[in-house]
Amino acid sequence: MRIIAHIPCGDTVLVAEARGMREGLPYFGWNEAPAGLYTATQLREAGLSAAGLDPRALLVFRHRKPYARQTVAELFAVADAVERPVPSQAQQVSRLRNLQYAMRARRTCVDCAEEKDYCVPTSTRQCWSCLEIEMSNDVEVAA
Repeated sequence: MRIIAHIPCGDTVLVAEARGMREGLPYFGWNEAPAGLYTATQLREAGLSAAGLDPRALLVFRHRKPYARQTVAELFAVADAVERPVPSQAQQVSRLRNLQYAMRARRTCVDCAEEKDYCVPTSTRQCWSCLEIEMSNDVEVAA
């Protein structure tokens, strides 16, 4: 059942043919949404932010895999979105420092506590030499 949806978008009203209503919002299929509505990802790529905005419509679609459920994405009015704030110098420094801490943790072996020049496997969190020692000990115990 198709309906005609009137979607407020800034000072104008978008009129589009929607598939129906869901949770009080018109919903559209893949490639059916009007041009003035973006998902949060599309807004972020355009340098805009949807923070504090209410969604104007929904985008409902299925993935290519037949067992996948429907995915629902909220659509926001581009006219209502604001520019993303630029992080301050302190925020940028803090983010880089946190990334350095995370990378150091990925390179540190849990057995010998040494920082390696490569990322240790996440399955074992051990460096190659500690893993070889453990595997050789397991072979000796089994024999």
